[in-house]
Amino acid sequence: MPNLFKPSIILEDIGPLLRYLPITLGIALVSIFFALLLGFIVAVIKINRVPVLEKIAAFYVSFMRGTPILVQLYLSYYGIPILLQYINFYFGMNLNINKVPNVVFVLVAFSLNEAAYASENIRAAILSVDKGQREAGLSIGMTTFQTYMEIIIPEALIVAIPSLGNELINMVKSTSLAFVCAVVEMTAQGKLLASRNVRYFEMYIALSLIYWAITFVLAKIFSLIERKLKRSEGRERSRA
Repeated sequence: MPNLFKPSIILEDIGPLLRYLPITLGIALVSIFFALLLGFIVAVIKINRVPVLEKIAAFYVSFMRGTPILVQLYLSYYGIPILLQYINFYFGMNLNINKVPNVVFVLVAFSLNEAAYASENIRAAILSVDKGQREAGLSIGMTTFQTYMEIIIPEALIVAIPSLGNELINMVKSTSLAFVCAVVEMTAQGKLLASRNVRYFEMYIALSLIYWAITFVLAKIFSLIERKLKRSEGRERSRA
C-alpha cells in the first residue's frame, strides 16, 4: 500500500514556513494600521453627515463590502499601474510603474477592504457612547478634536476592541491571498515547497496549524486588553 500520508513531514515543513511569518504578520499589521485610520475617518464622516463626503463614504463602504477581496486584489494589481500611467500623462510626471513593489498592491487592497468593515464597527462603538459625554466635553471648553481624543475614543475603544480583534485575525488569514499579486508569504511559500515533493496535504496541515496558533495567540491578547480596559473604566467610574 502506498505511503499516502507522512506525519513527520508536517514537522519538517513548519520550520521553512515560519521563515515567512514576518512577511505575513507585516502585511496584516500594516494593513490594519491604515485600515483603522481610514475607517475612523469614514466613521466620523458618516456620524456627522458631512455633505457630499457622506455619499462617497456610503458608496465606498457598500462597494468594498459587496465585492470579494480576491477581486479587489486583482483590481489593485492591475488598476494601480493604469492610474500611475494616467498621472504621468496628465500631470507630466515620470513615475516608474515597473518599480512599484508587489506588496504595495496587496497593502492597498487589504487596507481599503478592511477600512470599510472597520468603519462600521468604529461608528457603532462611537454611537454607543452617551451623547452627554460629548456635550460635557464641549461645555468645558474642549474642541471637537479634544472631545474625541480624550472622552469619546477611550470609551468607544472598550466596545470596539472585540470586533477589531476579530478584524485583525481575519486580516492575518486573508494574507494567504497575497500570492495573487506575486507576493510570497507563508501560503505561497507552502505551495512552492509542496510542489517539490508533491506532499500538499502535509504542507497544508502545517500551514493550518501555524495560522491556528497565530489566531489563538491574538485572540488571547485582545481578550486581555479588553479585560484591562474594562477594569480601568471601572476604577475611573468608582473614583467619580
